[in-house]
Amino acid sequence: MEFTYESVSRILYLQAMNLKTSEVIYMAGYGLEYRTVRSIEGTLIVLEKTKPVGYNELVEVVLPDGTEYYGSVIDTSMDYVLIQVFGRKEGLERGLKVRLTGEPISIPLSEDVLGRVLTGSFKPRDHLPPIIGDEKREIFYSVINPAARAPPEEFIQTGISIIDACLALVRGQKLPIFTLSGLPHNMLLAQIARQATILKKGAEAREDFAVVFCAMGLRHEEYEFFRQTFEKTGALHRSVMILNLADEPEIERIIAPRVALTVAEYLAFDLDYHVLVILGDMLSYAEILRVLSTARREIPARKGYPGYLYTDLATIYERCGKIKGMKGSVTLMPYLTMPGGDITHPVVDLSGYITEGQIILSNELHMRGIYPPVDLLNSLSRLAKDGIGKGKTREDHKYIAEQLYASYAAGIEARELAKIIGERALSERERKYLEFTNMFERKFISQGYLENRSIEQTLELAWDLLATLPEGELTRIPPRIIHEYHPKYRSKKVT
Repeated sequence: MEFTYESVSRILYLQAMNLKTSEVIYMAGYGLEYRTVRSIEGTLIVLEKTKPVGYNELVEVVLPDGTEYYGSVIDTSMDYVLIQVFGRKEGLERGLKVRLTGEPISIPLSEDVLGRVLTGSFKPRDHLPPIIGDEKREIFYSVINPAARAPPEEFIQTGISIIDACLALVRGQKLPIFTLSGLPHNMLLAQIARQATILKKGAEAREDFAVVFCAMGLRHEEYEFFRQTFEKTGALHRSVMILNLADEPEIERIIAPRVALTVAEYLAFDLDYHVLVILGDMLSYAEILRVLSTARREIPARKGYPGYLYTDLATIYERCGKIKGMKGSVTLMPYLTMPGGDITHPVVDLSGYITEGQIILSNELHMRGIYPPVDLLNSLSRLAKDGIGKGKTREDHKYIAEQLYASYAAGIEARELAKIIGERALSERERKYLEFTNMFERKFISQGYLENRSIEQTLELAWDLLATLPEGELTRIPPRIIHEYHPKYRSKKVT
């Protein structure tokens, strides 16, 4: 054997690292290629390591036939490292080689990402060239430091009356949508993405959002619906679509939401965009997390989910918000399917703890043909009060929201009573509230899929409905506000 300078240097390097030359090959450039695979379970690899390895380190896996895949380090100990392989549905085979790059998983970023449709692993789905970025950004990024957060306070107009009036979304907020299988949440999400704007100095000046739309486990018909909707409405030019289909590698769902949030953070905090991130179905994400936990033989918690489910979800949800001194922001609307309508399901329950409210869709309203079927009495936006009122929307907004809640609740109670004793047995007051509730659902909650109502139109419609109740029943609205905005007094002023 002829010893060259390169071969001697390689042997000395391996000896210094205490590596076996039969099991490790030094790569030109950087990184080590290992063949010390100890076990394989599905797309998980247990590798005997010989040098320090970091969490989330990027890994290249080469199968015996030469096929290459990327993976990530998800656990490490003194002697072994656990690797998760992305982009492959089937299990792995013996004889593979693993290369540890020494770098975290990163994606290239530039403003050219707007208007693109990508896979869950950031590969082009729109038959265009790959993104060539000005820089590369790690996808496993830390959440925003609470001390650096600016309080959310700018109202976001979605154009959907029931959300804008009673469940106001605020810039930098995380407000999830809890839904059921078969409900039109896809239509609602597409409508919000298409219509969302920020009001500046009243209703005159508006700022459009850049939208990062990330969906996981989509059926092909759902994929076509979202893609065609964004293209036909012109929303795609200001959007980034990251879509993982149901028949594609499920493990991509682990990195897809982190890719989406990395793109959103770049647009918001580097390019000063106001970004709306729509993310889901988070139940699909959590299911893959449970599969990985089972494969790693971890002790399960509720319903078999890992005990760190809360922490893992928080590392996603808490990446949205506003940062002091920065113009841009990230607003998050994740959506989750409630299995069997169970709001106490671990994924739904923990998401409700982390986020600032929830919008719940109702199967009963959907069966009556009401779109969007938002269950107002069980929904909540905890930051709504910070984004509405004088100087933000209108001074009567807060009072209208409270009165609509109270009046609708009274009408629902009257409806339930009518089921028992009959509508004729109701008092005159109860019949008034029942009539109000029916009109509220048909005219206020219900609106067209392509109908984009301004906040002024929404509040005026609310006043028209409240005017059907006796003025003495408007106990949540101060007399001064009633005399300023009630249709009865407005008509006198015009006269």
